[in-house]
Amino acid sequence: MLSVFYRESGRILYVDTEKELQGLRLEDVVWIDLVQPSGAEKRAVEAFLGTEIQSRAQAEEIESSSRYYEADDAIFANTNFLTPGPEEYMMQPVSFTIVDDTLATLREVPLRSFTELQRRMQVNPRQYPSGFSVFASILDQRVDLDADMIELLSKEISQYAKRISDQEDINEELLIDISQLQENTMIVRENVVDKQRLISNLMRSSKVPKALEGRLNVLLQDISSLINHTNFCFERLEYLQDTVLGLINLEQNKIMKVFTVVSVFLMPPTLIAGFYGMNVRLPMIAADEPNASFWNWIIIIGVMGLSCLIIWFFFRRKKLL
Repeated sequence: MLSVFYRESGRILYVDTEKELQGLRLEDVVWIDLVQPSGAEKRAVEAFLGTEIQSRAQAEEIESSSRYYEADDAIFANTNFLTPGPEEYMMQPVSFTIVDDTLATLREVPLRSFTELQRRMQVNPRQYPSGFSVFASILDQRVDLDADMIELLSKEISQYAKRISDQEDINEELLIDISQLQENTMIVRENVVDKQRLISNLMRSSKVPKALEGRLNVLLQDISSLINHTNFCFERLEYLQDTVLGLINLEQNKIMKVFTVVSVFLMPPTLIAGFYGMNVRLPMIAADEPNASFWNWIIIIGVMGLSCLIIWFFFRRKKLL
């Protein structure tokens, strides 16, 4: 899909075909947005700009030299935009190409920051005089959305902290959920750091208008605050993870303690029962007494119960129960 925004009589107008693009002048076009473009659309934009637009594979490169570089007449920049999924965030690569004052973007999925900006451009055209101003606005909105994601992560962390303090459902599933939150936090932080590196490279460029330096400085300060916030979130998640592991270990220790006490309780009766179960003549067993077997059984049961009481008293005395 092709979307072209150009200036005419103080307004920003919109066309979406290759033929209409060919009828425009480069200095009038502010922004060319490509979303899953066909080969013909991409070739038409490359011919209009006079330079090659990076492919998706190039946009996904992680090396610094591939993320941002400059040619004699163009700036090429790549960054990732986060899209929230059912359980985790996904990174969508976006490629930016700036030739003179015209911006071209290439992406594979619809993005909220792009859609909102396109609507604002037609409402307030004076705020977007060039492709550089559009580029800065995209980054500005993206940083705001990243801040919203970090705020949502912080709220989720607070909910988990409350569950742990109330000792609700302290189990392995809670530990897995905390690990997933850690992964999401790292993804958000990686995404924010990528924006920081991109803006730092832009500020060092001689092609960027001086009027945008203040705006880019503010963005860098916002990003630094977001990085500090993500670091705090990650440290808090590590604390929650350690707390959950400690509570699970305590619960397991209580269970093992019960099994140990029960085993110790049963050891003396088992010893006595095994002793009198031997097929030999034993004390308190007289074959010539007709009622001896009944009373001997009562006496043996009493000895077994007495042994349990002695052990119980010993554990209570040592404060083990």
